[in-house]
Amino acid sequence: MLALLYDIHGNLPALEAVLADAEAAGADRWLLGGDYGAFGGWPGEAVARLRALDGAQWIRGNTERWLGGAPDIPSDGAVGPALAAARAALGPRTVAELVVLPERLTLLEGSFSHASPLNDMESFAPEPHDGEDRLIDGVQSKRLVFGHTHVQFTRRREDGIELVNPGSVGIPLDGDRRAAYALVHEERGVELRRVAYDHEAAAAGLRDNFGDGWTDVFAHRILEARL
Repeated sequence: MLALLYDIHGNLPALEAVLADAEAAGADRWLLGGDYGAFGGWPGEAVARLRALDGAQWIRGNTERWLGGAPDIPSDGAVGPALAAARAALGPRTVAELVVLPERLTLLEGSFSHASPLNDMESFAPEPHDGEDRLIDGVQSKRLVFGHTHVQFTRRREDGIELVNPGSVGIPLDGDRRAAYALVHEERGVELRRVAYDHEAAAAGLRDNFGDGWTDVFAHRILEARL
């Protein structure tokens, strides 16, 4: 059984809760969808925990690209300081390895990208919207899996393509504080799952490990599950 883990963002308590839930449900394969360390309290620990998963398949998210330096990094607010903290915690070798991860993968279970097959920033919404056809970017799979927006949903398009957003393990933004992920069953298809964990401890740990300032923004998102 394949587990889909996206947008972990250095939230080790949420990651541990999801891994325990997935393993109890029978998961034995892992698709890791990007945004692994930045913005959370445990960047290095989260990446190390993921590396311990046997046979995990990795793709790159926008924060991995940003860790290597990119022209579209937001120049104001908390993102820059958060990325600098993650770089220091991860170290140059790990950052270099994360930057060169593939942008897309295709498995029997579908096509996997961080935000969409087109790029790592533009994504799909729970409801159909104008212009989303171009985000498909020629992919032939009947299931597209992506994250980035931190909003868990599935829907089937008129052309038969199933869109799957497993949601965010580390910083859900749909008003539900529980960690989000998904399982792909061979016969039953995609199962969206939520796992309760100590989100207050995760927010406190972020502040304790990196101090005040930029951490307030992301601690608030962990606590409220909203921007």
